[in-house]
Amino acid sequence: MRRTLKYVSLLAWLLMIVQTAAGQDRPSFSIGTDEAYDPSVVPAYAGDHQDVYSHIDGSIDQHIRALQRWMRQPSISAQNVGIHEMADMLRDDLRKIGFQESELVATGGHPGVWGYYDAGAERTLLVYMMYDVQPVNPEDWESPPFEAELVENELGRVIMARGATNQKGPERAFLNALESIIAVEGKLPLNVMIAAEGEEELGSPNYARIVDAYEDRMRKADGVLFPMSVQSPDGGTNMLLGVKGILYFEMEARGGPWGGPQTAEIHGSWKAVVDSPTLRLVQALASLTTADGNTIRVPAYYDGIRPPTEEEQQLINGAAAQRDERQARKAAGVERFIDDLEGRDAIVEMLYMPTLNINGIWSGYTGEGVKTILPHIATAKVDSRLPVGLDPDRALEKIRAHLDANGFADIVIRKLSGYPAAQTSVHSELAQAVISVYNKYSQELSIQPRIGGSAPFYQFTERLGLPLVPAGLGYGRGAHAPNEIYLVEPAPGVPIAGLAEIEKAYVDLLFALAGQ
Repeated sequence: MRRTLKYVSLLAWLLMIVQTAAGQDRPSFSIGTDEAYDPSVVPAYAGDHQDVYSHIDGSIDQHIRALQRWMRQPSISAQNVGIHEMADMLRDDLRKIGFQESELVATGGHPGVWGYYDAGAERTLLVYMMYDVQPVNPEDWESPPFEAELVENELGRVIMARGATNQKGPERAFLNALESIIAVEGKLPLNVMIAAEGEEELGSPNYARIVDAYEDRMRKADGVLFPMSVQSPDGGTNMLLGVKGILYFEMEARGGPWGGPQTAEIHGSWKAVVDSPTLRLVQALASLTTADGNTIRVPAYYDGIRPPTEEEQQLINGAAAQRDERQARKAAGVERFIDDLEGRDAIVEMLYMPTLNINGIWSGYTGEGVKTILPHIATAKVDSRLPVGLDPDRALEKIRAHLDANGFADIVIRKLSGYPAAQTSVHSELAQAVISVYNKYSQELSIQPRIGGSAPFYQFTERLGLPLVPAGLGYGRGAHAPNEIYLVEPAPGVPIAGLAEIEKAYVDLLFALAGQ
């Protein structure tokens, strides 16, 4: 029997080599034009709302406290910590601002929050928000992650907190702007819908239910805004028009008929005659990519990627001309990129290649000292970022088929979330309005077709057919990491918008979208 298993393993290994040799190289996409999109041709927004600006200036301390109040409320979706309290806080804040409708939305998971402000206007802006945040390791922070203290930084005064820039700071800044408009003008210049979720950091598994509840009304919106901070430390503004999709799943190896301990860990000496689920999981994971981890060798995984369109090629050319390689590596916290990619090549690789990444892997004993065991179970969390054209369910089917074909049929896969990519045209009315506001406040604007990250924007762009733009001045860093910050008062000479200017830009954007 043991010799038969060896033959089966050898056949699986040979099959894997054949499949790899069958053409699993990363595809290459060329840029066929030297033309670059020039956002400076869009006239800067000329509106002037001095009374509202003055109200913001006079209320800035109160506005900072509003940001701190949000950040001091934990809302860790992965651990269900403070989620309902944060949902209630958002709902109640919308009521205080003057939203005629403000309610929680049952989803089967963490609650959504719906708000509607009826200004009696012809135009309607739909705002996507997320109120959840990532888990924290408090010992890694310079300031406690849920105290939201004001901290002096080389860039100025910042709020340091989990959710500071991702996304509570930008979102509450947007609501501050709404409050100031209503305080001065009596009402907003357009109708505003807000559809918030508490599961974005979980992959938005239930966001479709929020859209289900209000789909007919959402379809009447003119566009969708996602508040965020998009400036870099040098003051440049980076505009984004889309996101990659994502597939998130767990892989598990457990002792069973194939071998390995079945019910509990056993003494490590048994490894002489007992298979290891941990090593089996490692080998299954290793089979998914080349040895350097940089090329996916699941058959046909790259099939279907939509190459850059003419519009996207022009955007990439414009972004590459303004790209700072040193700053790009610094932002990622790395010394070099794969294959020393840079410039246009790095942008194309980031936006048009799928990834396969191990987020975490665990098994057995990882505590202090020594414990010699043979674990009975091993688990890994894996994500795959998917460019336009790839479907998460189809991608998972290909991974399952690859594992089965290579002798890993016993490896369990559990899908945790997934959704496709989303894209908006730079020529949409919403995008042009955002550019006009950026051109009022910023001298350098770089526009990319999308980012390498993911969000459930397809619910709007694909399902509802609406343009969506993530937008907002300001700077933050540390999303998903320790010492997350959001700049509220730049130091002298720092060319980044502080909270007051961030809110004024949101004011201008609302009036620009209303045609005023």
